[in-house]
Amino acid sequence: MFKHLLLAIDGSDHSMRAAEKAVELASLQDNSKIELLYVVAGNKSKSDVLQYGDSDAASLKRKEMLVPFVEKIEQAGVKYDTTILHGSSGAAESIIEHANKGAYDALVIGSRGLGTVQTMVLGSVSHKVMKHVKAPVLMVK
Repeated sequence: MFKHLLLAIDGSDHSMRAAEKAVELASLQDNSKIELLYVVAGNKSKSDVLQYGDSDAASLKRKEMLVPFVEKIEQAGVKYDTTILHGSSGAAESIIEHANKGAYDALVIGSRGLGTVQTMVLGSVSHKVMKHVKAPVLMVK
């Protein structure tokens, strides 16, 4: 049932809880796989380079952010891939496009992330993703 999951993360506490749920779902079936997806939005990419000095240092910081997520998946013995996208159109649009191109049994995403602009109940990225992704979406609080 949940053989191929897409897990969208941003490094937030909500995305870590989403990772825990994705691992639980993947553990229900043998040979399941999680694709760990991190999107670097255009404005975030520029600010990361300014903050860390150059694009290589910014890329290293992004990979370091992924470590706790990868460790959680590896500890559970679940197969995984990691995808980092550079989304000039924004995180939500990049997640939607990637999810709709793939053959995923479900997308798992945190209800709120690290974004500065959020709606009252749901994060703006997760809300937009819920409305436009074709696969079932599990939003984790």
